[in-house]
Amino acid sequence: MFKFSRDGVSVLTILDTRRAKKNGLFPVKVQVVFRRKQKYYSTGKELSKEEWERLLKAKSRLLTEIRSDIESSFSTIKQQVNELIQKGEFSIEALNIKLGRQIKDMNLHSAFYLKMKELKDNEQASTYLNYQSALKSLENFGGTYIPLERITVDWLKHCERYWLSEGKSYSSISIYFRALKCILNRAVRDGFLKESSFPFGKNRYEIPEGCGRKLALTLPEIKKIMSYQDGTKTVEEFRDLWVFSYLCNGINFMDLLFLQYSNIVDGEICFVRSKTSRTTKHNKEIHATITPEMWRIIHKWGNPQLTPQTYIFKYAKGTENAFERIRLVRRIVTKCNRRLKKIALSMGIAQLTTYTARHSFATVLKRAGAKTSYISESLGHSNLAVTENYLAYFEKEERIRNAQLLTEFNP
Repeated sequence: MFKFSRDGVSVLTILDTRRAKKNGLFPVKVQVVFRRKQKYYSTGKELSKEEWERLLKAKSRLLTEIRSDIESSFSTIKQQVNELIQKGEFSIEALNIKLGRQIKDMNLHSAFYLKMKELKDNEQASTYLNYQSALKSLENFGGTYIPLERITVDWLKHCERYWLSEGKSYSSISIYFRALKCILNRAVRDGFLKESSFPFGKNRYEIPEGCGRKLALTLPEIKKIMSYQDGTKTVEEFRDLWVFSYLCNGINFMDLLFLQYSNIVDGEICFVRSKTSRTTKHNKEIHATITPEMWRIIHKWGNPQLTPQTYIFKYAKGTENAFERIRLVRRIVTKCNRRLKKIALSMGIAQLTTYTARHSFATVLKRAGAKTSYISESLGHSNLAVTENYLAYFEKEERIRNAQLLTEFNP
């Protein structure tokens, strides 16, 4: 009778003849179909097969009122479907929530589940895994059933102290709470949490940010790493991967492992960060000049160039889905960090990880006098604030030097 279709979602009214009621009538329902999954919503109306056949053209007062009620139920569902599609958030589960079908079950776990399902459907594997980690850590603190109303400013403060006692860094805590903030924002928007109960923000709970830790290395330290040898091939291989990352504008391993020969253009490696490819309207292409040392690493550890689509390094196969790509990167990063820790211990370096390469690239350039805007562009950051966070420890070094100048009486 009433039909609507958009972006792979179909909404229509049907007479559910699978089972008659005791009075011999059949329920009228609104059917929603998405990706071969069907969901039926009751209109509260019942009709015989004969009444259903003539309902559209019926003029009797009773059937006209029933038709009007059915159309109202259909329009309500159609409106909610449209809103979810426009936001790019449609799923049957999300529609259930919008229609208030699962209010009694709405808690932190179910709210996270809805968001994670969307991320999984969109193959946003990295963000999905971040939300998964956040939920696990939140439930480790608060239990597996956490009503949304329980999450207050005091609850968040206790949670922060608990995580710190468990050895979590402020960086991890920030990631977890940002995910939680997003979940609660949606709950407020969808009417499952009062705005007055939203615990984040000014004069409420403010998410801590990681302070500027010393992640960057000095040039003498980097020189020692580049020449380090212990006679084993695996240490040499992962040392060279770190060096390549450092020289290639601090490229992270998600991008490094999936570089293809087509990314080499006029002596530069040109790529768009996978981290920002989904989140920014205008993807910034990063250009990194290929140095002789980088060519040496490519020739030593890289694949032979068979086609432009050949991966530069040997780790990716090209058949990985989004989640397999994440697992591959994490496996290689773990292996690399294990070897880097060995190098750091033997050289007396406090911290050496794959991520140190990115911070070192930024800080070495800043120490040499490069403008923050150039460093930001080279890193592919969306704004200068992100870059300034990278350079936080450099600013501390500057404060120390300037403080020493105050008592440097000899010219």
